[in-house]
Amino acid sequence: MTDTVAERESKQIQGRTGLWEIVIGLEVHAQVSSKSKLFSGAAVGFGAGPNEQVSLVDAAMPGMLPVLNRFCVEQAVRTGLGLKAQINRKSRFARKNYFYADLPQGYQISQFDEPIVGEGEVEVEREDGSFFTVRIERLHLEQDAGKLIHDLSPTESFVDLNRAGTALMEIVSRPDMRSAEEATAYVQKLRTILIYLGTCDGDMEKGNLRADVNVSVCRPGDYEKYRETGSFKHLGTRCEIKNVNSFRFMRAAVEYEARRQIEIIEDGGKVLQETRLFDPTKGETRSMRSKEEAHDYRYFPDPDLLPLVVEDAWIEEIKKSLPELPDDKRRRFMSQYGLSSYDANVLISEQARADFYEKAAVGRDAKLVANWTTNELLARLTKDGHDIEDSPVPPEHIAELVALIEDGTISSKIAKQVFDYVWAGEGSPKAVVEKHGLVQVTDTGAIEAAIDQIMAANPDKVEAVKDKPQALGWFVGQVMKATGGKANPAAVNDILKAKLGV
Repeated sequence: MTDTVAERESKQIQGRTGLWEIVIGLEVHAQVSSKSKLFSGAAVGFGAGPNEQVSLVDAAMPGMLPVLNRFCVEQAVRTGLGLKAQINRKSRFARKNYFYADLPQGYQISQFDEPIVGEGEVEVEREDGSFFTVRIERLHLEQDAGKLIHDLSPTESFVDLNRAGTALMEIVSRPDMRSAEEATAYVQKLRTILIYLGTCDGDMEKGNLRADVNVSVCRPGDYEKYRETGSFKHLGTRCEIKNVNSFRFMRAAVEYEARRQIEIIEDGGKVLQETRLFDPTKGETRSMRSKEEAHDYRYFPDPDLLPLVVEDAWIEEIKKSLPELPDDKRRRFMSQYGLSSYDANVLISEQARADFYEKAAVGRDAKLVANWTTNELLARLTKDGHDIEDSPVPPEHIAELVALIEDGTISSKIAKQVFDYVWAGEGSPKAVVEKHGLVQVTDTGAIEAAIDQIMAANPDKVEAVKDKPQALGWFVGQVMKATGGKANPAAVNDILKAKLGV
C-alpha cells in the first residue's frame, strides 16, 4: 500500500537542492519470555550477579552441545501467528561467525536463509488516527551475546555472560515506514502485540526489546518505484542505527540521521553503508563500523543442530491458545461498548488496562466508565507513579462511582471529590459519600428556596438575564455555591429557566 499524495507530501523534507523523503526499515530484537535459555538449561532473569546464570554450554566449554528449548520455539510460533505470518514447517539454525569478547563460541547460533517465521504484517495507527501497514519479512530465533562492562576499571574491561545464550526473536520489517513517527508507532504496536501474546515482556529499559533502525533518504517518487518493482536500487544507501531502546531516542535518531544523509548528498558526498550508534547526550549518530554483508559472517548450517521441523497439529494447538489480540479487542470495544477509536486504543494499549476497564464496565454506562478510566484514573496513576495493576482504586470502585452518578446520588462534579477520597484510601465510593455527606441535593423545594433567596438579593441581575440569557450561568454558579456544590445541575437549570423566563 503506497501513501496518498497528501500523506507523502506531509513527510517530505526540504533540503537545499529540493525535497527528500525518509525510508525506514526495522530489525526488532525481542527477548523471548522463557525461564531458560535457547540452547541450555541456565536460568534467565534480570538482576543476578555477574556470571551467576551461565552454563557450560553458554561459556562454550569444549565438548558442550546445544539442546534446543522447545518452549522458545513455541513462543516464536505464537508470535508469528500473532503477526499474521507464515509459519515455516521446516527451518534451520546456522552459525554466524564473528569475534567479540562477549561471544565465547566465536559465532552466534542464529537462523539465516531458513527462518522459522516468514512473511506477515502489522496494522499500525498514526497519531492522526489514520492507519498504515508494515510488512514483516521474517522472524527468526537466535541466541544473545554476553555483555562487556567498561566502567569498573580505567584499564580493563569485564565480561558478564548472564545474557549469553538468551533466546531472542529478531523481527525484520520491510522498509515500509516513512517518518520517525511511523517507526515509533510500529514498535509501540509490535510491543503491545508481544505483551498480549506473552512472548516478550517488552521492557526496553532492561534491553528486552530493542531495535536496529535502518534509515535512508530518496527523492520524491523513488519510493513508489521501489514498491512497484521491488528493486532497492530506487532507494538511497541505508545506515543502521544499532540497539535503540527508547521511543524518544528512536525519533531523535531517525530525524538526525535523515538530515545527516541529506546534507552529505547535497554537499556532493556519498553516504556510506555502515552501522552507527545514537548518542542521546549529543542527540546525534556516530559511526560504529562498516556495515557487514551476509557473506562477511560466513554463515553455514550448525552441524550440532538438526533441522527444526514443526508439525501442523502443534501449530493448530498453539493457534487455539492465542488470546484476543489488540486489533480484535479494539474493534470489539468500539462495537460492544460504543467507544471512539481513540478511547478504545488508549484502553487496549496495555492488556492490564483493557482488563481493568472490562471489569469496571460490567452493567454500567460503558462510555462513562471509559471516561473515568482514561481521564481521572490514568492521569492520577501517571502522576503518582503507579501501574494500573497496583491502582489504589480497583475496577469495582470505578464501577460503583459510575453507578452513583447514573442513579443521581452524586453529580459528576461531586464524583471527583469522591474519587479523591477513595484514592486516599477512605473506602468505597458509597462509604465516602455517606461519611462526608456528599449526596446530591435533588429536593426541588430546597433548590427553589436557594434560587428565591439569590433572586431577591440580586434584582439587577434578574433584569439583566432577560436581555442576556447567557448570564444564566452566574445564577447556576451561585446556587451551586449556596448548596455546597450538591444541587442537581439539571434541576437547577430547569427551575432557573422557569423562574427567570429564559
